[in-house]
Amino acid sequence: MTDLYADLGAVLPEIVLALGAMLVLMIGVVQGGTKQGEEHAARSANVLCGALLIGAAFLVWRDDAGAREAFGGLLAIDAFAAFAKILILVGAAVMLALGVDYLKRHDLMKFEYAVLLTFSALGMCLMASANDLMTLYMGVELQSLSLYVIAAFRRDSIRSTEAGLKYFVLGALSSGLLLYGASLIYGYSGSTNFADIAKAVAVSETPIGLLIGIAFLCAGLAFKISAAPFHMWTPDVYEGAPAPVTAFFATAPKVAAGAMFARAMVEPFGAITDQWSQIIAFLAVCSMFLGAFAGIGQSNIKRLMAYSSISHMGFALVGLAAGTRAGIEGMLVYLAIYLLMNIGVFAFILMMTRDGAQVTRLADLDGLAKTRPGYALGVAALMFSLAGIPPLWGFFAKYQVFQAAVDADMAWLAVAGVIASVIGAFYYLNIVRRMYFSEPGEPVHLAGGFAHRAAFAIAAVAMVAAVAPAPGFNGFGAPEAAARAAEALMP
Repeated sequence: MTDLYADLGAVLPEIVLALGAMLVLMIGVVQGGTKQGEEHAARSANVLCGALLIGAAFLVWRDDAGAREAFGGLLAIDAFAAFAKILILVGAAVMLALGVDYLKRHDLMKFEYAVLLTFSALGMCLMASANDLMTLYMGVELQSLSLYVIAAFRRDSIRSTEAGLKYFVLGALSSGLLLYGASLIYGYSGSTNFADIAKAVAVSETPIGLLIGIAFLCAGLAFKISAAPFHMWTPDVYEGAPAPVTAFFATAPKVAAGAMFARAMVEPFGAITDQWSQIIAFLAVCSMFLGAFAGIGQSNIKRLMAYSSISHMGFALVGLAAGTRAGIEGMLVYLAIYLLMNIGVFAFILMMTRDGAQVTRLADLDGLAKTRPGYALGVAALMFSLAGIPPLWGFFAKYQVFQAAVDADMAWLAVAGVIASVIGAFYYLNIVRRMYFSEPGEPVHLAGGFAHRAAFAIAAVAMVAAVAPAPGFNGFGAPEAAARAAEALMP
């Protein structure tokens, strides 16, 4: 009985999310039925689910019981999982708050949106703590099933329906690849638990069937992180889904997938890093260059950010490909900075309207510096940081993963990353050029409330302030937290 209480205490944040989301779902059903009731239920759901997400993040932060396993080794509770969960939960709460204004303007205020987003965050937390292939799959599917629905949340839009359908079909394919890889790994190791797999891998020569299983597992995980060549869903889903959904896709799920990828490779297969690091390096190179080249010709900012996410996930995978503690630390720092950069960018995108309708063309940014100089300066800071231009925070994120690759005798991968970064800088700098050197076109109204302006301003200022040498500003504690998380994963 003591073990059961200990296990339940270890997953208290997940229990809070699960029970809270189910309670909000029932409240929404009871309150609904009329137009006024649905609106009230949606408002209540947004507030309650936001509180659940922040509350769960607080519980994760306050957990000082140390590293441990729960439910017979199915879940790992450690600093690595805590780092990822806090980013996931805070990112999800911010995106939930930023989406309210858009949902109101487009008559999409439904209580199901907040509930689905919360269940998705629950799946992501399981992904970050997964210590078994079955737990990993359960987390992936709980996240994915929720995201399939909210991708098609705008039912009167053909693009949104198409986005949900494409994501569902391709997601089912990726789940099949992941399960096939897991079955091969189980067949050759005799277990689905990461610790048992690690023991089996360490005591004998690696059979070719196990390597094939790892390759299929990587393919399934690459889909979730939008890594090329398994990226095909990303541009269409980003463009077709409602803007708040796209913003959510670009933030918390990327952190969850990156953390899951790292744990699924390092813990069970740490003894054969040289076998799988080449697969990760291939995914990183494909992602960096495809995102860099394909983004150049885009005219829709949501689609451009899709290719940007593909490229940035490639940069993050450079750290994982290194297979060292420094590489994992660099990857975690990269994901944290990427999360903040995208919160700022999508907070601005969600504010862009004309005649009450969302606008997402790059041409709508023309001459912004002449009409809204403060906003243009903030967007420029975020674009320079995404491009990795020093001395902004985004530069140090790339520098850390490249340095880890060089230290792991993979200098060629760092060189490839630098080249891809230079190529990709074109479309970020093109946005700055449009804002400062083009004549204003049809005026764009920047709607949105305090939450949008605060998120945008905080993200933009952080890109500059984080590199200040003053105490409390140098990375805002992210490098130290990432170092502790990496040490928990790779003692």
